[in-house]
Amino acid sequence: MPNSHPTNTSLSELHLTGIPGLQHLHHWISIPFCIMYLVALAGNSTLLCVIKADPSLHLPMFLFLSMLAVIDLVMSTSITPKMLGIFWFHSTAISLDACLTQMYFVHAFSVMESGVLVAMAFDRYVAICNPLRYLSILTSPIVAAIGLATLLRAVVFMSPLTFQIRRLPLCSPAVMDHSYCEHMAMLKLACRDAAFSNTYSLSVSTYVVSFDSLLIALSYTLILRAVLSLSSPQARKKAFSTSSSHLCIMALFYIPGLLSMYMERYHQELPPHVRVLLADLYLLIPPAFNPLIYGIRMKQIRDGARRVISQRRRMAGGIGPGPGHRAGTHEDKVSSLERPKPLLDLGVALSVKSPQWKWQSVPLCRSATEASTDS
Repeated sequence: MPNSHPTNTSLSELHLTGIPGLQHLHHWISIPFCIMYLVALAGNSTLLCVIKADPSLHLPMFLFLSMLAVIDLVMSTSITPKMLGIFWFHSTAISLDACLTQMYFVHAFSVMESGVLVAMAFDRYVAICNPLRYLSILTSPIVAAIGLATLLRAVVFMSPLTFQIRRLPLCSPAVMDHSYCEHMAMLKLACRDAAFSNTYSLSVSTYVVSFDSLLIALSYTLILRAVLSLSSPQARKKAFSTSSSHLCIMALFYIPGLLSMYMERYHQELPPHVRVLLADLYLLIPPAFNPLIYGIRMKQIRDGARRVISQRRRMAGGIGPGPGHRAGTHEDKVSSLERPKPLLDLGVALSVKSPQWKWQSVPLCRSATEASTDS
């Protein structure tokens, strides 16, 4: 239903109310929001630094994890500083161009995150059920192509919506009952019928969530089927724990976002703060928890962080290779080959018997998972 306010096609500034109905609690609400943002910044930045600094982590799974960390940093940074400005300083004004830019970044990077979650689920499926071909299937060009495909899909889906909203005349006063520039809330400011934009945004969101959720569910179904064939109860318990934590954080990303959108469109009798809080949480919780669930819980990341920290300490203490140091000796290679290098926290393990320099592959779907559990 178009607004009854007078039309102002040259409107250049909008106002965000924050969380409507809870303005008196903004200072208290800002505390968990600020903590989640700081955790997201620290966790994702640390994850990127560790993966970049440790060559042993330059594997497809960690490249996808790096993509996820970059997306989370951009997505949370695009909304949280302005949100905290509203909560702390009542800085509600935002220019139309800045609002459209924020809206584009938020929703485009949400689509990208959904695509990367699908890629990570596929990565786990390949690593668990086809470990011997893991590196031959997920080569560097394939990983780059997957990342480019997620980017192009987001641009193709979100650019038309942004252009549609940009061409809509807005009504004055342009006050948006939201804490960031959410596209459904912006469409309510239109003085012209915005049914097409409404339908387009709901269709795209439903398609992305449904299609990507189906692929993720299929991947984890195959993974869990492989896990159920494990003979060790301890291995099954660890695999179930890892898979369930991944699925929970994915649910926290998909469900609140889709619910807030449909409630904004079809259940407008609900209190506005419920819809706004759902929309806020689906953009704040995953960036804060992703580095904890996907990163710090993984032994490879923890070991990589220890190696990076110890290397930095040696450099800071002036301890380094002397003039007579020979890099890459036979003993060094043997020592590095004796250490198993798991590809996945669920248990991929490819190791080498150093005396004969002979590759020994361990089938993942059974004994390798059990071996990783013991470590």
